[in-house]
Amino acid sequence: MQKINELQLAKELIRFPTVSPLDAGVMKFLEKKLKKLGFKTKILEFKEKGFKPVKNLYARLGTKGPNLCYAGHLDVVPPGNIKDWTINPFGPSVKKGHLIGRGANDMKSSIAAFVSAVSIFLSQNKKFNGSISLLITGDEEGDAVNGTKKVVEYLKKKKEKINFCLVGEPTNPNRLGEMIKIGRRGSLTGKLNIFGLQGHVAYPHRANNPSTIIIEILKELKDIKFDKGTKDFQPTNLEVTKININNTADNIIPATAEATFNIRFNNRHSSNSIKKKLNKIFVKINKKYKSKFKIDYRVSGEAFLTKPNKTTYMIQNIIKKITKIKPKLSTSGGTSDLRFIKTISPGLEFGLVGKTMHKVDESVSLSDLKKLTLIYSNILKNYFK
Repeated sequence: MQKINELQLAKELIRFPTVSPLDAGVMKFLEKKLKKLGFKTKILEFKEKGFKPVKNLYARLGTKGPNLCYAGHLDVVPPGNIKDWTINPFGPSVKKGHLIGRGANDMKSSIAAFVSAVSIFLSQNKKFNGSISLLITGDEEGDAVNGTKKVVEYLKKKKEKINFCLVGEPTNPNRLGEMIKIGRRGSLTGKLNIFGLQGHVAYPHRANNPSTIIIEILKELKDIKFDKGTKDFQPTNLEVTKININNTADNIIPATAEATFNIRFNNRHSSNSIKKKLNKIFVKINKKYKSKFKIDYRVSGEAFLTKPNKTTYMIQNIIKKITKIKPKLSTSGGTSDLRFIKTISPGLEFGLVGKTMHKVDESVSLSDLKKLTLIYSNILKNYFK
């Protein structure tokens, strides 16, 4: 069996301008590669009103369990100002021992490393006891509506069992081997609208200024001490991300004010328990000012923790052996698609160093790319012992 070179494949994947949720033909390209390795594949396109359609790929090699699944995404964030890049973001280039291109770090190189690792594993193990699968989405950097979430629903309906999932997100802050993610905080966004009463600034008693109300509410929200964190999680934090009073005149008290905030919460809370807490504040303060309000919530995911098991520790030991660093089991950072996969399988995240993700001249060290391929191939070897 022909081995797939991780650097060559990473370059090929980067050449597809897959700004989320654009497919640009990348799923069909990867499907062909996987079919050559013996995978049975299915491109799954999902549509939902109000959102762009998304192509996803599920591929499986083998029919028996246990099924080790690798999950990742081929969509990328926009490159920003092309003039700021030293290269064409979708024309990958190697400079000073680094592969540069949009998606080089987050996370096309990781997918290339895993596919290369599978080719190495299969060249040494023509028969093995179990299955290898890949769950690849084109909707991780975007709305995350027609991507992994829908693939998981599809797998549930098909009664497809995954025994453990390895998500290839860039998990390491500074050096390869520092960190494995075994959970994530939940994310809740709230958009608050306050409806006051418009009037002349010289006659405030005839109006009801919503800015006064929203400032008092936001102060109370920021003063909430949700928790002090836990053994596994950082403290819950709330950040105000937008404040908007759409007023075109300086001598008018506005009729409305709005603000948006985001809360990253640990597993001492659920999105529902937080909503109840916040709604009490909104009701109390609006009652005080005799005003009305509207609150819209969007939950990206609940907090979750994957209890470490023998597979977790096996992966931790392999990483330590290859990188000479014992990775910390962490729940820090933003959200990932493991928040959807956790409903059908335990799992963890481990990939590259995330320092350049979403930045101009996003890059990956060639040395790290080689080591990650070695780590992934050793995981496969040990998982199917």
